[in-house]
Amino acid sequence: MLLCAQYILPVTSEPIVDGAVLVRDGVIRDIGSADMLRLRYPDEEVVDQGLAAIMPGLVDLHTRLEQSVLRGVVNDARKSARLEAVDWFDSAILGGLDALSSGITTVADITTTGASCTAVNKLGLRSVIYRSVAAMDRDRINAAMQLAQKDILHWREEVDSDRVTIGIAPAPLFTNHPATLTAVSQFATKENLPVAMWLAGSREECDFVKYGSSPFQVHGGDVKRGYVEIPPWLPTGVSPVRYALNWSAFDAPNVMIVGAVCVDDADLKKLREYNVAVCVCPRACAQLGMGVAPLDEFLRADLRVGLGTDSPAATESTDMLSEMRLGMLLQRAVNTDFLDARTMLEVATIGGARALGLQDKVGSLEIGKCADLIAVDLSSSHQSFTTDPVAAVVNTCTTADVLMTMVDGDVLYEKNRWHVKVEVAKNIAR
Repeated sequence: MLLCAQYILPVTSEPIVDGAVLVRDGVIRDIGSADMLRLRYPDEEVVDQGLAAIMPGLVDLHTRLEQSVLRGVVNDARKSARLEAVDWFDSAILGGLDALSSGITTVADITTTGASCTAVNKLGLRSVIYRSVAAMDRDRINAAMQLAQKDILHWREEVDSDRVTIGIAPAPLFTNHPATLTAVSQFATKENLPVAMWLAGSREECDFVKYGSSPFQVHGGDVKRGYVEIPPWLPTGVSPVRYALNWSAFDAPNVMIVGAVCVDDADLKKLREYNVAVCVCPRACAQLGMGVAPLDEFLRADLRVGLGTDSPAATESTDMLSEMRLGMLLQRAVNTDFLDARTMLEVATIGGARALGLQDKVGSLEIGKCADLIAVDLSSSHQSFTTDPVAAVVNTCTTADVLMTMVDGDVLYEKNRWHVKVEVAKNIAR
């Protein structure tokens, strides 16, 4: 298949005007001028997207697909308790459909139920699925780890291993005994599993870990507030990053932290020393009043950094185009450095791929990489796309402009039509 468009945005190289990408057997085989590739491959099927940009699929580093049905009802937490197993699965399917229709080809999802694992496998999304582990009581850590290990081994057998990777994720510090971090790290190292964890996501969390004083604090002998039961949390005197480091949280081969709003220079040095990847979630952090992660500092420190949409219950949508735009504007608002559209597109594509260790497969349009790509309509752009198509995509395009989403050379979405192995209409109706 020869995919042609007004613009090809490889991300790791300059845009190509009137370009084309040759896809065969799920792999990018050639890229360049449309006229040249038409002559070179005269018998190839041609799909011309017209006044559009063909670019790498977006990489969403933090999702909770199974919570998609909770969009708009985040203020009523009781509703989640009314969901059964089939509901979680259908909710994850709904979230996966949203991802595909918004140009996301790779998701990194944290789950306890496993619904998102089954969903992405059916939908054809490239994914890293992390099994969440939590145990506030030290005596319960072994039991929690045994359950997690059982699920991980089962999920590994269930999924297409070429497309779906299984990992493990300790729950946030304020919901976990710190020894859980050590147990997770040891197991991840033994089984070569990627690790993801929410860390330093807000000033409240930072103050709680460091000083034992924040809205998470317990104030009475028979009172339970936030997530912590009696006995109350003892202040550690260190930042969340240093606290996690003290419990060997970064010893596994591929660790990613999510949130990273409250980090200082010393934290940055440790993150770089341990090659820890960072996922920032601009919309969720803004929506919940948690602050703005220092994306510019992560980039200057040469960390592996990307974007995540977080739970749809918090952000209302699995939308990386909005994530890019708001993330860029927030950085411009609070920092003196002017973060440009090209940098944000890199963060949302090849940056996310590097964070997951998938940069050799996805994140840019290069010969030999997997054909995970999207086409974005520029005909309704409010910018002069003939001057800068990258700025047009980041600054003006919405999910409604996504024309096509392809994973491994398979077209999974085409303008309000999904080509997936689920009953889309039935699932949405339910």
